[in-house]
Amino acid sequence: MIPTPTLSPMTLPLPLRAAILPALVATTFASAVLVKSASADPLPPSVDQPYPGTIQMKIDASDTARNIFRIQQSIPVKAGKLTLLYPQWVTAQHGPTGALHQLAGLKVSANGKPVAWKRDPLNVFAFQVDVPQGAKNLEVEYQHLSPNETGQGRIAMTPDILGIQWQSMTMYPAGYHVRRIPIQTTLTLPAGWQYGTALETASRQGDEVKFKTTDLETFIDSPLFAGRHFKQIDLDPGAKLPVRLNIVADTPEALEAKPEQIAAHREMVKQAYKLFDSQHYAHYDFLFALSDEFGGVGREHHQSSENGVKANYFTEWNKTEAVRTLLPHEFTHSWNGKFRRPKGQDVPNFNTPLDNNLLWVYEGQTQYWGQVLTARSGLAQQASVRDMIANMAATYANVQGRTWRPVVDTTNDPIISQRRPQVWPNWQRSEDYYSEGALIWLDVDTKIRELSGDKRSLDDFARVFFGVDNGVIQAKHYTFDDVVKALNGVQAFDWAPFLKKRVEETGPAPLDGLARAGWKLVYADKQTDFLKGVEDMSKTANFQYSLGFSVASDGKIAAIVWDGPGFKAGLSGNTTLVAVNGRAYKPELLRAAVTAATKDSKPIELLVKRGNDYRTVPLDYHGGLKYPRLERIEGTPDRLQSILQPRK
Repeated sequence: MIPTPTLSPMTLPLPLRAAILPALVATTFASAVLVKSASADPLPPSVDQPYPGTIQMKIDASDTARNIFRIQQSIPVKAGKLTLLYPQWVTAQHGPTGALHQLAGLKVSANGKPVAWKRDPLNVFAFQVDVPQGAKNLEVEYQHLSPNETGQGRIAMTPDILGIQWQSMTMYPAGYHVRRIPIQTTLTLPAGWQYGTALETASRQGDEVKFKTTDLETFIDSPLFAGRHFKQIDLDPGAKLPVRLNIVADTPEALEAKPEQIAAHREMVKQAYKLFDSQHYAHYDFLFALSDEFGGVGREHHQSSENGVKANYFTEWNKTEAVRTLLPHEFTHSWNGKFRRPKGQDVPNFNTPLDNNLLWVYEGQTQYWGQVLTARSGLAQQASVRDMIANMAATYANVQGRTWRPVVDTTNDPIISQRRPQVWPNWQRSEDYYSEGALIWLDVDTKIRELSGDKRSLDDFARVFFGVDNGVIQAKHYTFDDVVKALNGVQAFDWAPFLKKRVEETGPAPLDGLARAGWKLVYADKQTDFLKGVEDMSKTANFQYSLGFSVASDGKIAAIVWDGPGFKAGLSGNTTLVAVNGRAYKPELLRAAVTAATKDSKPIELLVKRGNDYRTVPLDYHGGLKYPRLERIEGTPDRLQSILQPRK
């Protein structure tokens, strides 16, 4: 999704988010007439009072041959005008990404007779209905057409796995806070499949699962993974509040985790408890898909998370270290982003716009803690996490878009671009509040340590800010001033201008925290073993910090650095590298050419193909190969080691 090669759950080498299709398909039915009006009808204001009745919903998810979910809803109503809403804004997605384009077959009836509906022409997520006299329930029927191909969106259903994000299945009445609307759902699964979810199960008869009634907000925030091959692992044995790893996979073999692998995941839970000193859930369920077909995902929820990686996560453990930040990242979100949420995320329903201004706290600090917990738990080696930080630092030291666009403005990207591919990502920037945000919080952490003589740290902030009201599940919202106040409670300092400078201003990447941690960013002509593994996993050859671009396995040039050597030579997207100095392109050949050019004044000659045109591009670069790594600053305290050390 984000083309810069930072190592985060949001930048795994598989697509973690589906792009939003720009067009909708309008469907008409004999029993439902779509009528356009000259102007939009205003939505009724949401009131904070109980909805009169419980929505009954049935979902048939058994059609894995065609990836179709069939939905029926019975909504208690009274006669008069009613607006049904399809969710547009979902907190964990940070933007108006509701899958309305995958809704089809909408039919509405009452008392056994068809009822006409019309879509609001300006608010296309709103459907208006005149409920007839005497009707007590509105019967609504439709389908969610889940993608069959990756070009249609993220694959959420395969012959062996399905994932349900309830917002894609649900319509709800306008005029009420969603936390006050009760809903009871019955789900039909494929024959014999098992499932994991944070929802409470009322009963299961064969392949029909009935869930306990809950409020619509909790329901939408509690997705479900199901699969033919399923395994559940207790990550906190004997605990009062269970933490479960619910695994679905392409094959039974992919489910098999070795004892030491399970131990590292259990340690991750323990280290999170030592960090946050609280729990804000009745139980926590990791939904974890190991698949080469099911779409990759990393999405937070209050009492669960959706996580999808390749099928080799356990079976080729030595190759998957880079993706092991995913579960710690999403687990951290239970505290940061779900229990503590920015005030701008306090909205009455799923069709009210979100204010993303503080995502550099919500996601940036979560990115930081995700990497820290990965090291502290042993899910990855400390040296590997240092390499992740080096890669982040090098990325933002080379993001030319920093000269015109501050990181806070990138919090608008889920709304502006909706995670569609960008033309020049190095110049446009993307959702940099994740990884650049992590660098900012490293800056804060090391500043606290420096000012306090290493007696206090960001760990103390985590305990007082996220650990408040232990046991409370209801969200507690915060403002920028609340963050500043909590930091001052840990260590007195002028935090407001410190943070605003890094978040709101343009200029060099925020690398002060790295130096304060006792390390500096350097470049070498050879990659570290960890970053070489990342390159192999992503099947790219990374020349970002030398030639200013990367090359995919098929020779396609990507991730071009704005004003870098490749850019200045005239390279752009939709270009394939065919040959280097007259010989067919191979990564090792280009590396050798870059090395040889350090002793030769002649430019490197690239034969490239763009469209149907071939041309030779002289690349006048003689600086050698450059790969990032961290190097100790002699005579300084190694605060980074202290940060990454497990807590006793």
